[in-house]
Amino acid sequence: MPLNADQMIDKVRGSRVWRSVFRSGTGSSTLHRALAIQQNIFLHLFATKVRKRMVRFSATWYLGTLTFGTFLILVITGILLMLYYHPSVPQAYADMKDLQFVVSSGLFLRNLHRWSAQLMVFLVFAHMFKVFYRGAYRTPREFNWVIGIVLLLITLLLSYTGYLLPWDQLAFWAITVGSNLSNAVPLVGGKIHFLLLGGNQVNANALLRFYVLHCVVLPLAAILFIAIHFWRIRKDGGLYVQQSEPKPRVTAESAITAKEGQ
Repeated sequence: MPLNADQMIDKVRGSRVWRSVFRSGTGSSTLHRALAIQQNIFLHLFATKVRKRMVRFSATWYLGTLTFGTFLILVITGILLMLYYHPSVPQAYADMKDLQFVVSSGLFLRNLHRWSAQLMVFLVFAHMFKVFYRGAYRTPREFNWVIGIVLLLITLLLSYTGYLLPWDQLAFWAITVGSNLSNAVPLVGGKIHFLLLGGNQVNANALLRFYVLHCVVLPLAAILFIAIHFWRIRKDGGLYVQQSEPKPRVTAESAITAKEGQ
């Protein structure tokens, strides 16, 4: 017999995907309502308690914290760079030269932003490898693993969109080659290329779109997903599945002592 609407909803809510995203389950009882509030990122951002073993240096190497630190450096230096930058074709390259030769500590500011971006990409990959090795993608943490994949893609897009902003020869041709690769996508490649550049070639429209993506859209998306990522780490009891305590090792001396005692 075909399922009615209520049965379909109950089936979806009882699925593994739904239970991974909404860990508190569903229901009208007071307990379910309390859990729903506690596990809502906007209503209960910080966990009431954290496992002590999950904040040890040997457990995480602080790769996630270091990645978040580089992101904060990028936000601060990016805001300062925006004060001296105009996203227009005649002026963008001149502003880069002013930062290099005119603005006090401008070259240091730009290099700090660039090296922090490259370090963030490296740390994100290192963090992904570490948590994958520890099995963080397993139940019930698969939803947070998907959030981590989204953050990895956002990090790569941030690095890619910022590449065009200096508007020099290296940036122009790198974006030209990179955007032309989108034409290889079956069926929708041409539309992706047109949407990315705002036309059929790298020009002022592309520079403005990359500027808005790099300075507004992608940073806001990153902040949202970082908040969800940190929140789910606390709610899931840490990054990794809890492992059983190691069994005590039996040495030769203890074996002889036990045998003599028998």
